[in-house]
Order: sequence, then C-alpha cells, then structure tokens
Amino acid sequence: MNVLVIGGGGREHALVWKLKQSKLVTKVFCAPGNAGISRDAECEDIAVTDIGGLLKYADKSNINYTVVGPEVPLVNGIVDEFEKNGMPIFGPGQKAAELEGSKTFAKYIMNKYNIPTAEYREFVEYYDAIKYLKTADIPIVVKADGLAAGKGVIVCHEREKACEAVDLIMKKNAFGAAGRKVIIEECLTGYEVSVLAIADGENLVYLVPSQDHKRIFDNDEGPNTGGMGAYAPTPHISEKLMDRIKKDIMEPTIKGLALEGRPYKGVLYAGLMMTADGPKVLEYNCRFGDPETQAVLPLAKSDLLEAMMASRDGTLKDFVWENESGAAVCVVIASGGYPGNYEKGKQIYGLDGRINENVLVFHAGTKWQGDAIVTSGGRVLGVTAVGDDIKSAVDTVYKAVGKIAFDGAYYRKDIAAKAFANLRRF
Repeated sequence: MNVLVIGGGGREHALVWKLKQSKLVTKVFCAPGNAGISRDAECEDIAVTDIGGLLKYADKSNINYTVVGPEVPLVNGIVDEFEKNGMPIFGPGQKAAELEGSKTFAKYIMNKYNIPTAEYREFVEYYDAIKYLKTADIPIVVKADGLAAGKGVIVCHEREKACEAVDLIMKKNAFGAAGRKVIIEECLTGYEVSVLAIADGENLVYLVPSQDHKRIFDNDEGPNTGGMGAYAPTPHISEKLMDRIKKDIMEPTIKGLALEGRPYKGVLYAGLMMTADGPKVLEYNCRFGDPETQAVLPLAKSDLLEAMMASRDGTLKDFVWENESGAAVCVVIASGGYPGNYEKGKQIYGLDGRINENVLVFHAGTKWQGDAIVTSGGRVLGVTAVGDDIKSAVDTVYKAVGKIAFDGAYYRKDIAAKAFANLRRF
C-alpha cells in the first residue's frame, strides 16, 4: 500500500517512522513533511489546510490510505472530504473532531454523559467574564474555546493575571477566532497523564499512557508550549487505575459521541489530571499528541497501519494491540525565544553522526538549505531514547541531546523527573 501522512512536525515524523515498519506498506508519502521526514518518505510541499490540494495529490500519487497528523485539517473536515471522494483515511469526521475544536462542546459531552472534569463557566462577553473573576476562587484556569496550537490554556494564580488572560484572549485576540468564547474553570491539582486510544466508533485499543511537559522552563515554569518533552509509561497509572480511566472516561466518551450522532473513529487523546477524587478530564484531542507520540510509538509492538485500518472498518473488537516493555523518553530541542519570537535558519550540527542505536531523532521545525539542515520552527527536534526503564532512557536521551547543537538551542533538563517522584510515591 502507498500511505500518505499529512503534517510536517515531530509527530508526523514518528508516524512515518512507524508506518514504514508495517508489512502492508510499500511506500510512505508526506505533505508537507520536513528535512528529516524527507529521508524516510517522499514529500510534497502542500499546506495541511489545503484539503483540495491534498486530495488531488493523494489521487495523483495512487495513495491507498491517508493518515492525518494535526488537528486543524480534522476540525476542518478533511476526513469527510476524502471519504466523499472514495479515499480511505484515518481520523475522526468533522462532527466528532469538534471534541477538540470546541472546549464548550467537549464540556457539553462530559456533563451530559457524567464524565469527570473541572467545574466551569463559559463566556462570550468580555465584561461578563471579568465580572465573574472578581469573586471566583483563585487559582483558576482561563481557556480559549477553539484551537490555539496548545497555547490557549492559561493557569492563573492571581486574580489580576486571570483578568489579563481574558483580556489577552477576548480583547487582544491573541488566538484569533479561537478566543471568541472563553472557558473559565477550577484549577485541578494532581498528576497529569495523557491517554491515547484508537477507536472505531464503538471499541478502543490503548497505547501506553504517557506524560507531557507543557511549560517552557524546568519545574513547570513559564508559559505553555506545544510540548517540551514526554515519557512513557507513567508509573503512577496502575492497571487498576487504567481500568477506571477506561470505564469512567474513555468508554463513556465514545458511547456519548455515538449517541450524539457523531461516531468517533481515529485517535482519541484524553489529557487527564489524577486528582484526590480520581481522574478528571483536562482536555480532549482528536489526534495523536505531540510530543507524546514520539515516546509512545517506539513502545508499540503492533502494526500501526493494521490498527488504523481496523479503526476505519469498525473491527477493533477483534484486534489485539500489544505494547513493548521498557520505557521511552522524548526531549524537545527548541529555538531560543520559543514560544515567543524566535529566529529561523540556524544550521543544525550533530545529526549525521551515529548517536546511539537506542536513540531516534524526530524532526519537527527543520528544512533543507542547500546541503545543510536548518531550523524552521519553534520546536525543532524531538530526541527519543528507549531503555529498559525510565532512568536508563533518561540517561541515554540527555547524552544524545548533548551531541546536537544549533545557535540558540534550548531544552528542558528535567523531562521525566516526575516519573522518579511517582516511583517513590507509588
């Protein structure tokens, strides 16, 4: 089969890498791809938002199956368009993808189907939101309703900062149309976990639970980013707790969407907070996480394409998904200044040398400039190491990261540190 991966980040590089291992795959294509992906797939520079262009390219290239990486084309209805033209594709349809496209809709689903989440209020008027904040409990969380590239969630520990967050979203339009409505919710405390499952509208198979690191600086300080690293599995998620997550969150979500006439096929990603009262949903995503995918897929034993095809065909009930033992840790190397302003075009050194057989380097914001690979985005590389346990993976990954350099490169030094705290606690 010829398989097309849509997207050009680290998540898509990991998808390309994994799909190439499938016994069903003849050739992998990617649009638009990046410098690293171009070594593993045939790339075509088509924007992920150009659904018509992607459809024409898939038809011209005799693509048998398409896999969508980022959320924007899913929310914009790419699956519906491909299916309408008889092109098999992996991902939720537009109505189901609204689970990520609108936090208001996600809260509606959670409330209606008794899925545990934070208490919240929604606002479409700026002054109503400000009035509410004058008496709301602090700390509090302010969220843009729509898609904001992982940066539309602001945790506020002071009332003044909460008002500034509403002003940023609703008056200064920092996230454009995504901020026409805001969600203001209680600040949950505990341990975060990302649970990714492949769904066929009724059944689910589960990948290894992981933990993302959203803040730019060590010790979870600074603004939110798209993700600065991840590790898997999470030691604080026991088999018993995972069963509770399936029963109380994942399964009711799939059943609820089906009852709403929005059957969900694709990857369902639940960002959870493990609170003193049990797991609660922070957010849903309608696609593979980034950088969670770079930590989770190296631990996947099963054929990813087979699972994706079973998702579309509604046959996951008979599919057995297997994960490898061991652990994986991904550290993101970012451009200096990210998630704010940063420079591009910095040559990257250390990519051609043999780093370690247990290390994978997934490209995100890279491109070719002549014979050199240079930076072209905020998150540049995701360096992943696999080991027998989290400690060995951490040791290996940071040795590898130390061999890669470019002007202004920045990375967190504490990825997976929480895992050790949880190992001691649990």
